Amino acid sequence: MKKLLLKIYLAYSIAVFCVIMTASLPLVTLPFVLGERVGGRMAYFFLKAWGTSFGWLCGIWFRAVGRRKIDPHRTYVYVANHNSYLDSPAFVTAIPGQFRPLGKAELKKVPVFGWLYPYVVITVDRGSTASKLNSVRKLRQKLSSGISVFLFPEGKMNQSADPMLPFQDGAFRLAVEMQTPIMPMVILNSRRLLPRSPFVLRPGIITTVFLEPVEVAGLTMADVPGLKQRVYDRMREALEEQHRYAGFKGWVAS
Repeated sequence: MKKLLLKIYLAYSIAVFCVIMTASLPLVTLPFVLGERVGGRMAYFFLKAWGTSFGWLCGIWFRAVGRRKIDPHRTYVYVANHNSYLDSPAFVTAIPGQFRPLGKAELKKVPVFGWLYPYVVITVDRGSTASKLNSVRKLRQKLSSGISVFLFPEGKMNQSADPMLPFQDGAFRLAVEMQTPIMPMVILNSRRLLPRSPFVLRPGIITTVFLEPVEVAGLTMADVPGLKQRVYDRMREALEEQHRYAGFKGWVAS
């Protein structure tokens, strides 16, 4: 009976996702005709409303802790751990204001979601050198224009028993090159509510915790390995602390 109810709940949540996403499509895409900055603010307001509405209707609550650490007058390279498809609405609702995440180009093929995706995400085909170079150029452009960006430094969804996969260099090279501070975040409980395998959705609370920003002023490319390790250690420590506090027994359930 429990498995049947979970399947019904998953089907209901997918239907809700599709309906809200379809309704949000013009609200998110049309503001961009007003320009990147003004239109982007409006678009991300509706995008956050989509994430919040989806959560309310499906019994998933997104909570953010530590927003006071974000200076609204500064631009950041946001980075977070990646454990579940629910990480996307989690960081969308948590980060104040507009920003541009880096995401996989293949998600443009997802029905309904794929229609909206290219408007709010800088896409990259990780198998194409040209695509990777183009995505970096776009990330630089956003930061230069005062718009923050978001990346998963692990490069893919973590399905291992470890709290995080090793970090790639991209986010840290970008931060040093553009002399933009890094804002580390940790997302808690998303994998327990929606694991990749088995694909079963559960109601509950997902918490995004903002850590202290990491300044990069004066750093050079030679400092990237040390910077990457410092951010990794800080995020891992925060994850371990939060999991101990919550009483989780292992990382697979996180």
